[in-house]
Amino acid sequence: MPLVYAGVCSHAPGITGRKHLADPGIRDAFYAAFDDMRADLEASGAETVIVIAAEHFANFFMNNMPSFAIGMADFYDGPIEDSDWLGIDKFRAPGNRELSHRLISEIMQTVDVAYAEEWLLDHGIAVPLHFLTPRFDLPVIPVNINCQGPPLTPLHRAWTLGEALRRAADAVPERLAIIGTGGISHWPATPDSGKINVDWDLDFMDRWCRNDRDALLNYDDLTVYADAGQGGFEIRTFLAVSAAAGGAQGTVHFCEPIPIFAVSCTIASYDLGLLDI
Repeated sequence: MPLVYAGVCSHAPGITGRKHLADPGIRDAFYAAFDDMRADLEASGAETVIVIAAEHFANFFMNNMPSFAIGMADFYDGPIEDSDWLGIDKFRAPGNRELSHRLISEIMQTVDVAYAEEWLLDHGIAVPLHFLTPRFDLPVIPVNINCQGPPLTPLHRAWTLGEALRRAADAVPERLAIIGTGGISHWPATPDSGKINVDWDLDFMDRWCRNDRDALLNYDDLTVYADAGQGGFEIRTFLAVSAAAGGAQGTVHFCEPIPIFAVSCTIASYDLGLLDI
């Protein structure tokens, strides 16, 4: 069955860990957009959510850094970070090992992916799940794209992964959602933390909403690093969702800088219904 939901959202740890320091008005508007995303996800009838993130050396390090990895486990524990720091209690999210196996087997026809039967969720997935599946009762399949350890996954390969995810979703009877999480521009764990390039973010999201493949792939890492920080490398997760959406057009529901969260906090989705899927 084709995808029933496709969207993207921010995952910065400050979103939950420093919420008391943010301007209440803009913070609450962002949280409301997350709540609307949760409602749309629930209304889609998704039976499992595929979450594409840029894992932050929680499970993979420079001695073993796959370009792509997909979880294949019965459950996933998180967050790996300190709960008091992140503002999220320890949880266990259900997985679906058998469904993961089927999806991975299909994806492998065109994309070389690693798989992991053990996976600890860090803030890259824990923060979105905290808002979108607050009871942690919807099965999740985590996906990692290497956005952190050079040589980074090439942008066009992230797009190819998204196409493979879509093909795999079309091949199974379950109703699947796909959510990419990450940036956009940000400079985490540097003296520039809190810096945000709003114009760059808005331009990127315009390209994303138009699902303009050529424009989305017309970035190079040196320019991204200069204009959007090392956190900007996480656009790969957004690109994979664009490819999976198969030409659908998108809407930005929220994209505002919240410096204490160190990112333009973003919620956006594709209108899959326009493609009659």
